[in-house]
Amino acid sequence: MRTRWIVVGVVVAAAAGAVVAFRPDSAAAGDPEIAVSRSACGTGWTDPKPGPQTFRLHNTGSVPAEVDLIDPATGVIYGEVEGLGAATTRPLQVNLGNGSYAFRCLPEDAGAIVGPAVRITGGAERTGPGVAPVTHDDLLGPLKAYQQHVTAGLGELVANTGALKNTVHGGDRAASRAAWLTAHLTYERLGAAYDAFGDSDGALNGTADGLPDGVTDPGFTGFHRLEQGLWHGEDMAALAAVADRLDTDARALQTSFADSQVDGNDLGLRAHEIMENTLQFELTGRTDYGSGTNLATARANLDGTRAVLEVLRPLLTPRYPDLSNVDSWLTRTQSALDAAHRPDGTWLRPAELSREQRQKLNADVSELTELLAPIAAIAEPRRVS
Repeated sequence: MRTRWIVVGVVVAAAAGAVVAFRPDSAAAGDPEIAVSRSACGTGWTDPKPGPQTFRLHNTGSVPAEVDLIDPATGVIYGEVEGLGAATTRPLQVNLGNGSYAFRCLPEDAGAIVGPAVRITGGAERTGPGVAPVTHDDLLGPLKAYQQHVTAGLGELVANTGALKNTVHGGDRAASRAAWLTAHLTYERLGAAYDAFGDSDGALNGTADGLPDGVTDPGFTGFHRLEQGLWHGEDMAALAAVADRLDTDARALQTSFADSQVDGNDLGLRAHEIMENTLQFELTGRTDYGSGTNLATARANLDGTRAVLEVLRPLLTPRYPDLSNVDSWLTRTQSALDAAHRPDGTWLRPAELSREQRQKLNADVSELTELLAPIAAIAEPRRVS
């Protein structure tokens, strides 16, 4: 069971119309109890008033339901509770400004029911965040565009892993290292598609973490396995088989992806998770197996984030007032990462950054990650009928 509130920018308790955070036990006995069922929705709201308040949503039906607090004229959502179980009561804490509101109940396997509209006056103007719901139909265009983006990226990946394989077979370590970086960054730019890649992601880009024999474990394959060998003096002839396996797995992914698709539920989520993973794994150097190219990977991850945002931009522009701020922090973070790219084409390792550089980069990525977080909730497809 999950209770969620719509967050656009920074939600503060003083913002009329805002949904604010609450503890699961924050409902009190005097709070209005709102009935939810297949046959009725929103009854029990008999004393409408402006300002902060908590509703106790009580599912009197026999199936779970989602409950939204909406503007009945526009469908804009001001709060929601998902997975409200039968005979269960959950709180929804809001801060309501002047305007019309109604509860919309979406019982499992049943159509939506919109309860009676309630008009609130005498309070502040409704300036807080509310979000027009994104439907599955709304996501069809962005998903198609992203599917095409990933398909093109996989074609580039296969070309680059093929070139990498040939270079490794040629025995030139320096050229193989350069080809490895080109191919690896191509893969890292496809960040939002990882869930659609299934087990292929582990085969292509997994680490040795958790494997019984670490970097010598037979289950350690893909880019990082080849990185380990290229930067730690492993015999080039022995690495040919690793490069062959990498190329084979890339081609298999290209084939399988043609029959799959990116889940609409994941598209907005990935915009945030790509940079969250960047902060956790790349800026700390945890996935460095010798190349020292974590910051190059972080830069590729930034490109992957931009790709997600571009396909979602038509949906986000009218729904996310902080989108221009996201763009500004993308540019700022890109500049900070580009500063780690040496003129000779190599990259500083995270440990080689000055204290000031490291603090600035961590702060920039952290702020960008926070600004991207609301996109997951905004872009999640919702039922409206």
